[in-house]
Amino acid sequence: MSTVPPPRRASGVREVVRYNWPLYAAGVLTAAGGWAAARHLPRPAAVLARAGAATAAAHLAVSTLATWCVYDRSALYTYDWLPALLPDGPGTHLVISAGLDEASPRISARHPAARQHIADLYDPALTTEGSIRRARRRVPPAPGTVPARPGALPARTSSLDTVFAVFAAHELRRPEDRRALFTEVARTLRPGGTLLLVEHLRDAANIAAYGPGAWHFLPRSVWLRHAAEAGLRPAAEHRIAGLVTAVAFRGAGG
Repeated sequence: MSTVPPPRRASGVREVVRYNWPLYAAGVLTAAGGWAAARHLPRPAAVLARAGAATAAAHLAVSTLATWCVYDRSALYTYDWLPALLPDGPGTHLVISAGLDEASPRISARHPAARQHIADLYDPALTTEGSIRRARRRVPPAPGTVPARPGALPARTSSLDTVFAVFAAHELRRPEDRRALFTEVARTLRPGGTLLLVEHLRDAANIAAYGPGAWHFLPRSVWLRHAAEAGLRPAAEHRIAGLVTAVAFRGAGG
């Protein structure tokens, strides 16, 4: 059982920009460079350069506003939406992270009597995202966190009421790793137990907000397929700030 200190401030738009600063820097340089270059180009090319610069600037503004709405202004980190998906609470639960765990302290604070375990799937050889490495340097794993692999979670068979995967599963970029994780989750859940998956989806809303960045997210169909392959079925769903989807998948017997 982990001993979790009071939750620190969760990452908001400021931290997201810090973790992803190369992407933001590229956007700023693209906008500024296109606008500056237009001054030295013939009219048709100048119009295209200004249009490109305006598009880059608009994408930066929209994605930053969307991030602020989700991570600074919504109920994402208060977990006020959790009772709608887990009306009986999480019970004995495992929180899965993939380098940045901001879920376990908040779940523990909301349900202090529930027994909590934490598994970290972070593997620098497999996690290629620079943003995760930067985030991990700033937010170290919570005390009691156990290193794990997608196909080997630190829990006995049928021992957990709930498994939380909050912005963690999409960091497993290989389909075989995601399939192994879902199979392991199904193994650890008690009859009728719940996998609570929280993710941005590659859908119209996230594409509109994040543009090409939304391709880092996975479509709903991928998560439904992984769950079905593991014998888990969607039982309840909640949308947070219009851009984050929380799905409760129930195991057999539920």
